[in-house]
Amino acid sequence: MTQARPLPAPGHGGVDYEMRVDFDRLRRYRLDRARKSLEASECGALLLFDFYNIRYTTQTWIGGALGDKMTRYALLTRDADPVLWDFGSAAKHHQLYSPWLRPEDCRAGMLGLRGAIAPSAGLMESAVREIVGMLTDAGLADAPVGVDIVEPAFLFEMQRQGLAVVDCQQLMLDAREIKSSDEIMLLSQAAAMVDGVYQDIVDVLKPGIRENEIVALASKRLYEMGSDQVEAINAVSGERCNPHPHNFSDRLIRPGDQAFFDIIHSYNGYRTCYYRTFGVGSSTPAQRDAYVRAREWMDAAIEMVKPGVGTDKVAQVWPTAPEFGFADEMAAFGLQFGHGLGLGLHERPIISRLNSMTAPVEIRPGMVFALETYCPASDGFSAARIEEEIVVTEEGPRVLTQFPAQDLFVANPY
Repeated sequence: MTQARPLPAPGHGGVDYEMRVDFDRLRRYRLDRARKSLEASECGALLLFDFYNIRYTTQTWIGGALGDKMTRYALLTRDADPVLWDFGSAAKHHQLYSPWLRPEDCRAGMLGLRGAIAPSAGLMESAVREIVGMLTDAGLADAPVGVDIVEPAFLFEMQRQGLAVVDCQQLMLDAREIKSSDEIMLLSQAAAMVDGVYQDIVDVLKPGIRENEIVALASKRLYEMGSDQVEAINAVSGERCNPHPHNFSDRLIRPGDQAFFDIIHSYNGYRTCYYRTFGVGSSTPAQRDAYVRAREWMDAAIEMVKPGVGTDKVAQVWPTAPEFGFADEMAAFGLQFGHGLGLGLHERPIISRLNSMTAPVEIRPGMVFALETYCPASDGFSAARIEEEIVVTEEGPRVLTQFPAQDLFVANPY
């Protein structure tokens, strides 16, 4: 049988001799998906504060340090182009370099930097008044306004000025659920960058290096390769492996450690979540056994990924929480786990025994999600952690994460 051609990860630049990411097509696709989700709802407009929803609809981005300040926002109505309020200089930049937005739709805005400017200053009041005027002019004053995330003070001001506010995060996650060929290519490129970083990690994974040094090395290499945000890197080794702390420390890595890493970064906004586990110089029977079981759980989950299958069928092949040492599924959440990938790290579908058994989601072509498994070792402190990123096609699953993980990889063996 002919092996399927790998999903392309062609490089950063545009060229005339290959079809790569078409960013105009990507922008049209995302805005069209958001519009269709809006049109299928009760809402007259969507008011978006979530950084990823703003990028999805306006195709704009500014530094990640401002992503949690709740002061950028965008309004999408049924019959008009999106309007964006941003830091003043960023709005000016969009007017110059984002021609898909009308210059008059890129406006300076400021709401308060998560309360640093108190609501009593009136910024929120005037912002809501402007939005009410726009909705009134569009004949939408009486229609509900969908909001994804919001500061309480802003929500209260919307209600005070007579707006009916409903949740639209579900609408936007619906829109973002199915990825286009351009999105899949960007996700593939992001994963390819991590493939290379894992080779760099293997080269230096020796006794005496610290977890934080590996985080520094990985961050540097990702930015050198074109990452636009290194969101987080977990580096976990030795006795820190069990229980999983979901962070890194300054621990010195020692001979015979089991160590696992999670590299979360984005390329043109599209994220990875990509675990790999290694032995440092050698491995023990307990470590190898844990890895074999984690791999078996992973392979069983991948085997279930087919269009039309419910996410409950995927979660069902994983062990229950008590089977690997936890009291219940809430306590074990995030260890045997799946989550959508896109502009956000955790999109749809979320796959877990905690939620999927009672509220399954149908797997559909165009979904991209990560599957994660975790198995504690019988020695009481080691553990194996594996993650694969999956693209769902009509023919079944395609794996984006290519660094070897079928067997426990021993780095720099003695």
